[in-house]
Amino acid sequence: MKRLIFVNGTMGVGKTSTCKELLGILQPSAFLDGDWCWCMNPFRVTDETKHMVESNICLLLNSFLSCSEYENVIFCWVMHQESIINSLLGRLNLTNVDVYKITLSVSKEALTQRLNRAVENGERTSDVLQRSLDRLPLYQEMNTIHIDVSNISPVQVAGKIIEIIGN
Repeated sequence: MKRLIFVNGTMGVGKTSTCKELLGILQPSAFLDGDWCWCMNPFRVTDETKHMVESNICLLLNSFLSCSEYENVIFCWVMHQESIINSLLGRLNLTNVDVYKITLSVSKEALTQRLNRAVENGERTSDVLQRSLDRLPLYQEMNTIHIDVSNISPVQVAGKIIEIIGN
């Protein structure tokens, strides 16, 4: 049985770092960060580009899931609405696949510290903090497994995910 691990959370919570840790631990694995499908210039969010990005994500995830070389498929993206997760899952071939939906939660204080540091380091723009804080409440009601990452490292978060999914 394959495992598909969806990791969501607001911007700056540590999704990518956590999933990179999982990629090193869970083998054989494939990893897709949904943000990679948004790497375009100019960056424009329209109905057309959203549809294209979601189609590309599903194409890649289905390719990973159908490949016999991988037992674990790891995917992270902001996915701030349950309808986004459900829409993606509805377009995937999940035959013989266990699906795990994991939300990385964080306190406002920890998120503020992380994003301010990222802005200072030039990794993010200054507008990300308010956008990310605004989305925090959206994750609280989601039907996912929640992990509070406020005071733990991506390595520790990956360990918690391993405990959840079994290895």
